[in-house]
Amino acid sequence: MDATKILSERAEIERLAAGRTFCDLLAATAHDHRDLPAYSDTWAESADWQTITWGETRELAFQVAAGLIALGLQPGDRVAMMLPNCTEHVLADLGTMHAAGVPVTFYATLAPDQIAYVAGNCDAVIAVIDGSGELARWQPVLDQLPSLRTIIVRDAAACPDDDRFLTWAGLLELGTLRQAEFPDEVAGRVTAIRPSDPVTLLYTSGTTGNPKGVVITHQSALYEVVAAELAGTAVPFVRWVSYLPLAHIAERMFTVYLAISNVGHVHFCHDAATQLVGIVGRVRPTAFFGVPRVWEKFQAGITALLNADPDDAKRAAVAAAMDTGLRYVRSCQYGHQTPDELAAEFGAAEESVLAPIRQLLGMGEVLTAISAAAPLPPDVGDFFAGLGLRILDVYGMTETTGAFTNNTADAFKLGTVGRPTPGIEVRIAEDGEILARGPLNTPGYLNLPEQTAELIDADGWLHTGDVGSIDADGFVSVVDRKKELIITSGGENVSPAAVENLLVAHPLVGQALAYGDRRPYLVAVLTLDSAVAPGWARARGIAAESLPELAADAVVLEEVGRAVQEANSRLARVQQVKYWRLLPVEWTAESEELTPTLKLKRRVVHAKYADVIDALYAG
Repeated sequence: MDATKILSERAEIERLAAGRTFCDLLAATAHDHRDLPAYSDTWAESADWQTITWGETRELAFQVAAGLIALGLQPGDRVAMMLPNCTEHVLADLGTMHAAGVPVTFYATLAPDQIAYVAGNCDAVIAVIDGSGELARWQPVLDQLPSLRTIIVRDAAACPDDDRFLTWAGLLELGTLRQAEFPDEVAGRVTAIRPSDPVTLLYTSGTTGNPKGVVITHQSALYEVVAAELAGTAVPFVRWVSYLPLAHIAERMFTVYLAISNVGHVHFCHDAATQLVGIVGRVRPTAFFGVPRVWEKFQAGITALLNADPDDAKRAAVAAAMDTGLRYVRSCQYGHQTPDELAAEFGAAEESVLAPIRQLLGMGEVLTAISAAAPLPPDVGDFFAGLGLRILDVYGMTETTGAFTNNTADAFKLGTVGRPTPGIEVRIAEDGEILARGPLNTPGYLNLPEQTAELIDADGWLHTGDVGSIDADGFVSVVDRKKELIITSGGENVSPAAVENLLVAHPLVGQALAYGDRRPYLVAVLTLDSAVAPGWARARGIAAESLPELAADAVVLEEVGRAVQEANSRLARVQQVKYWRLLPVEWTAESEELTPTLKLKRRVVHAKYADVIDALYAG
């Protein structure tokens, strides 16, 4: 690690970002690109997009800010938001920012007691929520939130006839009146905002315990934006699909902060489970971000379609083209060189097979494809590389304002999460933990000084809780969560993610959890992929349709058994799964086995299926 180079890079990025806030960036974008589209939304799949320009975005942000000030919002006050990804969500965020408040997006899956905890912890004074579903979870705990003065409801039809509630249209009307009376008030608030002030407060989704509020400043978010622009991972004038929760730092970075800086055009998807594939096909984004589970879902759907083609010759041609695509992308990795004959072979495969497949997916115009939140399974990365789409894995966390290591189009290695962001120091501790230091690190957790001290040590190193390594070229690899490593009764350390990634490589397997801490061997609980399993079964003449029926079918169980055997063949003996059970359910954020960003809640699964795990060890 060249300390002089790192500090020089840091100084240059800090110089470019110096003294600015996102209010300043929005003003510049609205001035220079006033009539370019900013945000497009639709509340019906077949309906036309309703689009606002960058000029309108800033005007509406000022109007919302004035309305919030009229409701009594003071500088530093927090505004809670629980809405889907939509135009009103971003405007509520930007309006709060311009009123010098702090926007706090809540995960939409929070239960009433969790809402009460988070809203109480951040002392929210105003909430902006979507409609009846959110009301049903907020109303039971309102008596526990004396600081919460006003609840704004986007869906006017769901808004109660109560002085404590206000419609979104009512907020805008308040803003118009306030602006007429005090035309310079919002501008005065904006002038007082400093780069060190919070741009947002994000609560970790958390697999255990209460979520922690992570302070994100204008300064750290601007550093991330400028670094991404310099690295070439930020696509100017990007066409984007926003679908992951805006409580997730990555989606917030792309949908709000990078969009402002790079004059993006964001299209909203309100329900990723049912709408994402259709909206991607409709928007044809020029960049796309997916957590590993989303990429796995896309892979499963494509694989099912390709396998369903009855023409053996066509399937063989696709397989040959994908083999070429994979070899080509691998040859483009850092330190490699692409032979001329492979480049020519790829060009032919790209034109005749690969580009048309990507067009069918709606990803034919994607210039940058990114994965984060958890290590991308190697088989998934290889699959998309076979389609000619290199997925650039990046690594970070809420506490580091998003990514602090990045693969880029010019310097990537499959299976790694790239090299440190310019100006950021990264090292591996003696126990294997990845540590990071630099301007991206959060100032700390809200109201939690002890946890902040555990997160960031006295020398400024942030402890990620992940185990990893750094190769000779500076590329970082993430092995697993430090606290999630399995230590068998024989004292062997096993990464459960390494096992699970191989198990879910089979299209039928939707989710997998490997277990074996302080046990003599590993076992696994598995679920079927609900998008793939019914079609797979019908192609084989299996009458069962529901997941419980399919999970009990002998042919399905036999195939899943083969998937386990295939995974075991690629694992060391101590990593192999000895016994497994296929569950008759699907794991989702709603059923609590997954976080809102689709990461596995291991302790929830351990507790919920303790009897199943115990039975596997009982023989």
